[in-house]
Amino acid sequence: MILAAILGIPISAIAYGFLALVSKIQQYLFTDLPTSVTGGPAPAWWPLPWLLLCGLLTGLTIRYLPGNCGHSPAFGFQTGGAPPTGKELVGVFLAALTTLSLGAVLGPEAPLIAIGGGLAALVVRLVRSDAPPMAVTIMASAGSFAAISTLLGSPLLGAFLIMEAAGIGGATLSLVALPGLLASGIGALIFVGLDNLTGLGTFSLSLGTVPPDSGPTVATLCWAIVMGAVGALLAWVIRSGALSLRPLVHTNRVLVTGALGLLVGAAAMVYQLITGHSFTQVLFSGQDAMPELVSNAAQYSVGALIVLIVAKAFAYSLSLSAFRGGPVFPSMFIGAALGIAASGLPGMTLAPAIAMGIGAMCASMLRLPMTSTLLAVLLLGSDGLSVTPQVVIAVAVAFVVTFVLPEPGPRRPAALAAPVGAPKA
Repeated sequence: MILAAILGIPISAIAYGFLALVSKIQQYLFTDLPTSVTGGPAPAWWPLPWLLLCGLLTGLTIRYLPGNCGHSPAFGFQTGGAPPTGKELVGVFLAALTTLSLGAVLGPEAPLIAIGGGLAALVVRLVRSDAPPMAVTIMASAGSFAAISTLLGSPLLGAFLIMEAAGIGGATLSLVALPGLLASGIGALIFVGLDNLTGLGTFSLSLGTVPPDSGPTVATLCWAIVMGAVGALLAWVIRSGALSLRPLVHTNRVLVTGALGLLVGAAAMVYQLITGHSFTQVLFSGQDAMPELVSNAAQYSVGALIVLIVAKAFAYSLSLSAFRGGPVFPSMFIGAALGIAASGLPGMTLAPAIAMGIGAMCASMLRLPMTSTLLAVLLLGSDGLSVTPQVVIAVAVAFVVTFVLPEPGPRRPAALAAPVGAPKA
């Protein structure tokens, strides 16, 4: 417990610094630089060179640095396994930095979990080279908890995400949960303190303005079934595209990843040309763009929202296939856009529609029903309790439909070790 508390301080500070660096690079490249070059907002073509560079740099990092630079997000949210070693941490950091900073559609949660766990395990091994495997596992989990302590809006939600994804239960739960929650709580304090000292931002998921809701109705409960099925089908299409592209990525990691990055930029460009809204809504994780989307929901026509969903889903699928990052935030953004588009249906209102869309998309993409429900409910603040029944139905339907649909893409070997010289995942 003491070691977990101590480790929570530097690891959360490193995580805060990483998020601040990503935010600063994004702000400079996609807002400040085009303003100084063109004298106005960024033109629609602006993402193309940066996404090409994103693909090339990420491909080079994965191809030539030790390890796989983190898990492939095409297989969903993954935790557990051996934490990255010191050499592998460099690749995880650089691949995530280029992916997130230069516009690929993935989130920071998976790289931060890997970085936090790897740093904690490295410290334990430096302090005691013969540390028991369980001690390394517990401290690595605590480091992961600290690294995403406020990223999802609550230290408890981040901890719950890791525990459900890793399938932690029984005696292991009691061993991992207490040090992890302590490190997570301390990490949240460090995030708040650094925000007050630096003013760089909280880097915490929050909608800000939440549409009011009066409670569940028969109509919204019925629409929850439809939203769950639609979310599952859309997620299946996204994952199918990502998994189908992976064999192509392995033929030439650098060139194919660069080409995929260029296609992501093209999707963002087309969205701006068609709708007049900024291409930044298609790029990045969607964490920062989602509050603006919800606050200005009335300014988006159904047609513009459909274009946004298609463009974001297309860019998300391409990013999953070759880049490094987490799948949580893009799923939430697409779910929110889907909910706003459906909010005009008979008997539907904005708050439950957004919550159902987020819950359905997350349940299908992450395959974590409890975490998906909490993400949708807690994001809406005080109105979250009133939409809980609809969210539960949407998540349950999405989860069932996801497992009824055929498994997309080629099957992944479960227990076979990769042969010598096999391409990186």
